[in-house]
Amino acid sequence: LKMSAMLETPELPAVFDGVKLAAVAAVLYVIVRCLNLKSPTAPPELIYQDSALARFLLKSCPLLTKEYIPPLIWGKSGHIQTALYGKMGRVRSPHPYGLRKYLTMSDGATATFDLFEPQSEHCIGEDVTMVICPGIANHSEKQYIRTFVDYAQKNGYRCAVLNHLGALPNIELTSPRMFTYGCTWEFGAMVNYIKKTYPQTQLVVVGFSLGGNIVCKYLGESQANQERVLCCVSVCQGYSALRAQETFMQWDQCRRFYNFLMADNMKKIILSHRQVLFGDNNMKKPQSLSDADLSKLYTATSLMQIDDNVMRKFHGYSSLKEYYEEESCLHYLHRIYVPLLLVNAADDPLVHESLLSIPRALSEKRENVMHVLPLHGGHLGFFEGSVLFPEPLTWMDKLVVQYANAICQWEKTKSHCSDTEQAVSGQE
Repeated sequence: LKMSAMLETPELPAVFDGVKLAAVAAVLYVIVRCLNLKSPTAPPELIYQDSALARFLLKSCPLLTKEYIPPLIWGKSGHIQTALYGKMGRVRSPHPYGLRKYLTMSDGATATFDLFEPQSEHCIGEDVTMVICPGIANHSEKQYIRTFVDYAQKNGYRCAVLNHLGALPNIELTSPRMFTYGCTWEFGAMVNYIKKTYPQTQLVVVGFSLGGNIVCKYLGESQANQERVLCCVSVCQGYSALRAQETFMQWDQCRRFYNFLMADNMKKIILSHRQVLFGDNNMKKPQSLSDADLSKLYTATSLMQIDDNVMRKFHGYSSLKEYYEEESCLHYLHRIYVPLLLVNAADDPLVHESLLSIPRALSEKRENVMHVLPLHGGHLGFFEGSVLFPEPLTWMDKLVVQYANAICQWEKTKSHCSDTEQAVSGQE
């Protein structure tokens, strides 16, 4: 027995070493898969119609044709890009100085936006204002907005940033209504203020995530809304809330978990305005908004439940389907005639790939539309950097300004050509 025990003993460490090796290999495999390390880096996929404008943009915007290279270790994971944007916002975020403006809406609501003046001359020497609509429950004080505004200012743009109704923690609601998925009233009021206050300025319209839906819907609602607008850029929006709601309840790509986190944030914001929205002494509150809705809000675990019980009732929609159908920009996109850049990331965990057929189809039909789809970037991440630490400016920040600069140059060239033709015809 002793002899057999002695013979077996030396084999045990070898077995344990094999198990350890297998465990290490399994962990490395999971890391490689989770971090998507084997995914290639490549220029973004571009969908567009061959036109003079598209050719000019490809020449004038190097980022459209250049490789987007995210940080080596974690940048190819859409989840990490999204989580870092959500938690950290941006690296070494600047603090641009702006003036807060207050506008009274027809229903008694008080819209606010922050106005930032340019810090240098614009590349074409003209007065150009970026009118910016942030993502869901966001405002001008968010780090990704501050970073983008600071960069735009340094490139000669005045910036006006909408603060979504109810999103700023230190601003009380003055009517029983908050921002919704596609209400354009506050954004329209901000744009009209800019047009009136700066009669010579031209506009670049920018929307991030939910803000992308709002700005596209706003432009498509009326031809007059597109006057003095040079172009529009939408980043990481989903285009159709009705189509998105089913995918947002799926566990694929952890969308159900993201849904829960976003719903929890929305609940906190709504409850912080509970007295104005649900208070019995509030005679203006929607008749359909009741204490029962408040009870359902407490137990809600998804954005859809919140939208159904609270958000749709601000505008009197009879059902969630009607609310999503009417508030999505899907039915307005084809009415936009100014240059339109639609940016999404292929690994955005919030926007299901099926929704990307919408901008793709539009870009294949309309000469004014270009869809840009990098492999990586997550939801509003688009961090750049060598190995581990990201740069303060993202690929997204640079692309939006580069595209806006190119459109400004394009319009100036067209204007110059038109003036020359008129001069020649006058001499004749």
